[in-house]
Amino acid sequence: MTIQQRSTSHLFGSNAPFIEELYENYLSDPASVPESWRAYFDNLQSQSGAALRDVAHGPVIAAFAEMAKRGPVRAVTSEGDDKRQVSTLQLINAYRFLGNRWANLDPLRRTERPHIAELEPSYYGFTEADLSRSFNTGSFHGFSTDHATLREILEAVRQTYCGSVGSEYMYISDISQKRWIQARLESVRATPRYDAAKKKRILERTTAAETLERYLHTKYVGQKRFSLEGGESAIVAMDELISVGGSLGAQEIVIGMAHRGRLNVLVNTLGKSPSMLFSEFEGKAAADLTAGDVKYHMGFSSDVMTSGGPMHLTLAFNPSHLEIINPVVEGSVYARQVRRNDEAKSQVIPVLIHGDAAVAGQGVNQEMLNFSQTRGYGTGGTVHIVINNQIGFTTSDPRDYRSSLYCTDIFKMVEAPIFHVNGDDPEAVAFATQLAVEFRQEFKKDVVVDIICFRKLGHNEQDEPMVTQPLMYRTIQKHVGTRKLYADRLVAEGTCQADEPERMIAEYREHLDRGELLSNPVLPGHNRQFSVDWTPFLKKAYSDECDTAIPVSEIKRLGERLATIPQTFTLHSRVKKIIDDRAAMASGEQALDWGMGENLAYASLLAQGFPVRLSGEDVGRGTFFHRHAVLHDQKRERWDEGIYKPLDHIQDGQAGFQCHDSVLSEEAVLAFEYGYSTTEPNELVVWEAQFGDFVNGAQVVIDQFISSGEAKWGRLSGLVMMLPHGYEGQGPEHSSCRPERFMSLAAENNWQICVPTTPAQVFHLLRRQMLRKLRKPLIIVTPKSLLRHKEAISTIDELATGSFQTVIPEVEKLDPKKVKRVVLCQGKIYYELLAHRRENKITDTALVRIEQIYPFPTEAFAAAINQFPNAKEVVWVQEEPRNQGAWYWLASRQHLVNVLGTKRKLLLVSRPASASPAVGYYAKHNAQQKAVIENAFGPIQDTTQQSPN
Repeated sequence: MTIQQRSTSHLFGSNAPFIEELYENYLSDPASVPESWRAYFDNLQSQSGAALRDVAHGPVIAAFAEMAKRGPVRAVTSEGDDKRQVSTLQLINAYRFLGNRWANLDPLRRTERPHIAELEPSYYGFTEADLSRSFNTGSFHGFSTDHATLREILEAVRQTYCGSVGSEYMYISDISQKRWIQARLESVRATPRYDAAKKKRILERTTAAETLERYLHTKYVGQKRFSLEGGESAIVAMDELISVGGSLGAQEIVIGMAHRGRLNVLVNTLGKSPSMLFSEFEGKAAADLTAGDVKYHMGFSSDVMTSGGPMHLTLAFNPSHLEIINPVVEGSVYARQVRRNDEAKSQVIPVLIHGDAAVAGQGVNQEMLNFSQTRGYGTGGTVHIVINNQIGFTTSDPRDYRSSLYCTDIFKMVEAPIFHVNGDDPEAVAFATQLAVEFRQEFKKDVVVDIICFRKLGHNEQDEPMVTQPLMYRTIQKHVGTRKLYADRLVAEGTCQADEPERMIAEYREHLDRGELLSNPVLPGHNRQFSVDWTPFLKKAYSDECDTAIPVSEIKRLGERLATIPQTFTLHSRVKKIIDDRAAMASGEQALDWGMGENLAYASLLAQGFPVRLSGEDVGRGTFFHRHAVLHDQKRERWDEGIYKPLDHIQDGQAGFQCHDSVLSEEAVLAFEYGYSTTEPNELVVWEAQFGDFVNGAQVVIDQFISSGEAKWGRLSGLVMMLPHGYEGQGPEHSSCRPERFMSLAAENNWQICVPTTPAQVFHLLRRQMLRKLRKPLIIVTPKSLLRHKEAISTIDELATGSFQTVIPEVEKLDPKKVKRVVLCQGKIYYELLAHRRENKITDTALVRIEQIYPFPTEAFAAAINQFPNAKEVVWVQEEPRNQGAWYWLASRQHLVNVLGTKRKLLLVSRPASASPAVGYYAKHNAQQKAVIENAFGPIQDTTQQSPN
């Protein structure tokens, strides 16, 4: 066959999946395929896959040839002619691909079954007479022999793929995964066979879900709770997930979900006391938090018993931003897996409960799925449960809230199998969930259970859905409820007595009246082996004080380890120069640069038993070529070799070091690191933006978690955010990390905002973050060009003594009595001001660096200012435009004025107010920067009282 022939052959294009299926059938039973195909496949056994690599679709044929090496397994005489046999296998395959389109999935039955010709026997030329003919069933499971009549085959594929479960999985590349799913679906026709006890358990869970909602609806009329009514089977799914997960060795499940059904999950899955929930409805909950949050955002944790042993359940706190919790959960799970040394990733399972509109509509899910199988972020697969309301928010028209066929189509990007299931069939929901958990544990991949249901009461209990959705809600009003349908089914089949379902409701309500659960699954006082004690960090008053110095001998030892590279390792010439310089720095021959100071901080923490995790788009090397925590052998031949991390080789028994270049994402990755940090207080967790500006893409994470998590939920985090910042003429998106945004959220000592200007400062700052018995997020405004500035250096002694200086006073010898002006500044501009002062021999202006902007170091600032009693002018100088940077926050908080009093005049030097963070023209940048530097020392017009505009 020529290349031209291959490009137009029936072997390729849309037929490729069928041909693959046909070939797999051949390998199992050569007689099951037509003679012409059998001869073609026999010929493949003599072909080399390598010879086909350069032609179109060569990998398909190469895969066939590789499979052929294993040879046929058995031979059975085929029945029927070739064409009809091929058509039979095509029909089976069509149902595997498209059967979900005909599945009985919608409890409301609002749409007609679409016309899909490929699912009709007539499409393949079959007639009524063919229904009684026998054909080989290929790889289809569940028949006693490998042959069945066409009628039996058609009935089997329709039961399996067109019932209450509609499966999507044929796009999966891994054949073993597809075969695994087929075996479990087809062998039972996607219909579970539960005993009476199991069915009653499912009814009890459905009853608990419905009864709690109706109880709350009558007890707390009109209060928002985002009811689960219409989707009660989600509680059945959670019950099955925990049970199956425990039986397969899982010991922890971390759950992320938004509003709908959250209260039900809290009570009926995690075992939260109804009396505690009622107190929240009645406003009687203890006000331990400075802000607190609404009841349907709150988290919870408990321990329950499963057949495999105790299971710890955690429901993560969640803001109103719906899907943003998902990567937070993934980060928390990853930290727990690291803590357990769970390399198989089987002991801790992430579970994410989505809404149908949000899962398709919010881009954070794409970012999260994109890193789900990467080394530094993969958690071994997530079980996704979609509570599919079929509508999104009540005012939306279904035609407007997505472009894909299913809301779950986004999961196909990672080849996750998707099981759509009718929410009115709780047994099918349980079956699909069991299948999902087993798949996750077997293949360590994401898997989806899409529970198609409805929302009985609209967007919330104060909403009137009939206003915008009259057709849908007329149908919903006639629906008797999932519990009633299932109860009637069990009564009809004799599993339950006629009055048993109503007795279940009455008994559950009696317990709710007493504020307790009918059957509380919680294990009281269970002592978990891998729990973390946060007590040392709780309710600690903020303090900047911390001794972070280490002996000179230890600094030199650590520096020597950082500069020691295997002799067989070939470094890039530029990197070799950096490592050689580090050796000189360690011996005291050279001053320390920023990269060395930062790496020494990590090395010292690792040596003291604190693990370190670095994450970001270019953290291994460092965007600005300064870190080199990961070294690459220039002579390596493979991607998975030739990597060396000096920080892994500090000493025997050191703590663990992680350094992961992330996917090109800010929002999901930062959320992941936040989740990690809230789970592991004894590890330094650092996320670095490639440029500080790029953190803008993660603003939701900053607003809803990092800045406010402690005030809302009492969640502590020691996350470090490094944001490269500095005006070097690189334009609007590569200059400013927008520090004003962090300052606008600064309150209640919620975090720290620091702008270190020396290697010693970043060394002490990073060490302080772990050595203090305090866990607050730390935002570090880090430099770019300053990383190699000849003045931005430190000595070993500066690391061996002292601590982080929140304010660095004037460092040169000026006559205090002659100083008329004190210039306050931050970051790289200090060195430009210093150079200008030296060049112009200015002796009446002192330079004071504010290295920590929040919490504002009032005492240290006062001490630095009061050295110069004759200075009547204090000038705040910043690179940022006047309406940005630190200025307006400082002025509005009176931090400077309260210290300066009325005898000193406070002035401002900055760029003009601007809608953009920086100019894009290099010449204009230079002119502005020159003006800022010169104005800092010259006559200044008082603009401090003007508006930002």
